[in-house]
Amino acid sequence: MDLTSPKTIRAIQEKFGFTFKKGLGQNFLTSREVLEDISDAAEIENGVIEIGPGFGVLTAQLAAESKKVVTIELDERLIDVLAYTLSDFDNVKIINADVLKLDLKKLIDDEFNGERVSIAANLPYYITTPIISKLLEERLPIKNIVVMVQKEVAARMAAEPSSKDYGAITVMCRYFTEPSIVTDVPAQLFVPRPKVDSAVLKLRVLDKPSVVVIDEKMFFRVVKAAFSQRRKTLLNCLCANFPIPKDEMSSLLESVGVTPSRRGETLSLQEFADVTDAILHRIN
Repeated sequence: MDLTSPKTIRAIQEKFGFTFKKGLGQNFLTSREVLEDISDAAEIENGVIEIGPGFGVLTAQLAAESKKVVTIELDERLIDVLAYTLSDFDNVKIINADVLKLDLKKLIDDEFNGERVSIAANLPYYITTPIISKLLEERLPIKNIVVMVQKEVAARMAAEPSSKDYGAITVMCRYFTEPSIVTDVPAQLFVPRPKVDSAVLKLRVLDKPSVVVIDEKMFFRVVKAAFSQRRKTLLNCLCANFPIPKDEMSSLLESVGVTPSRRGETLSLQEFADVTDAILHRIN
């Protein structure tokens, strides 16, 4: 069956009495070309984990090009639907679970012998950041993360320093990965049609973080503080979050070559790392 066809989607809805839940961000892709873009970008070698398969349209594309697909679906109503739409594939395992509560390292160990996998997903917009944060922060054996996300979110995650989209989420993505936008996906390519356009984002996971820091937790605390009030200077943002007198904080920033009057969105990852290490030395 052609799972990219709106007619097929309606037929499956009728067969299973399925209604879309807006709260779960259920919007199913109807473009074969975009499916191929996602699969190609994932550069699948040992296998792929998919998050949020919906009716299985991307799953089928991945299964045709991969030795094994493990797909994780939160909505238990879709488990029988997926068993039906993916019945032609013997290399797909369907798991009914909340990915945020799942032990993904154990899953990769059990299903892929601990080898590096690719991640592919059409993520609900409301949960994009928590899922990507989990995938990166848990240091999993992942090669690439290729996700369909809201276009504005993709722009923020792949932004360059000093751009309007550059923020804390950008720094996190660039710390762990090399981000790039694969393609834009207009709203009319989904059923039901969402209110916003989407984009396919690729995060190529780095073998080691892009910058060296003494304390990773402190690094992200500094980043979060720097973006806590975007209209304020870096000096004021940091002073509001760390117990260091303003004159000392100003001297500290200057000691690592960062002008105190700059704003967080102008700092490179290396500058954030330098500021973090200087604050650590001052506090300790």
